[in-house]
Amino acid sequence: MKSLIATAAFAVLSATAACAPVVQGGAPLALPIGLQETAQIGSVTLSTGWLNAEDDFAETFSAEVREELGRCMWGTAPINLRVHIDAMQRAGRVQTLLTGEGTHTLSGTVEFVDPTHDNRVVGRFPVSVATSAQGRLGGVLGDRQMMVSEAFGRTVCEQAFGRNPRDRGPHNATAG
Repeated sequence: MKSLIATAAFAVLSATAACAPVVQGGAPLALPIGLQETAQIGSVTLSTGWLNAEDDFAETFSAEVREELGRCMWGTAPINLRVHIDAMQRAGRVQTLLTGEGTHTLSGTVEFVDPTHDNRVVGRFPVSVATSAQGRLGGVLGDRQMMVSEAFGRTVCEQAFGRNPRDRGPHNATAG
């Protein structure tokens, strides 16, 4: 009986731990100026609550955010990124097909962590993005997760480093 209770307690603890945010939390914290010039993207760790997303969201998100940050973090000091996504909403494909309009949104908290100093948080801030579904064709055929993840990564670059990693134009998923 004790082993059954212990197994049940472990299962509950494991289930709640998997949903816990990876971010430490706290007040917004700007990256130090020196780090803005010397940082290089290390690992990207993602946590979420319940989201309406496909199974590959974490892979798509991490790849897109890493790509964007790689364009604005050109230093040599590895800094890890922890992100907790609070909310995501994607425009419906049918609605976008019918109206030609739609918006994808994503919001969460970002923490930059220095792995060389006991994973000390060196930057923290909320990020919230909204990007167009790109009309009827983009709404039906576009990768909605990629669009909103790319916009999220670009916004992190703008907020943390004061620079857009890409020139505006049609060479990226969100044309921004």
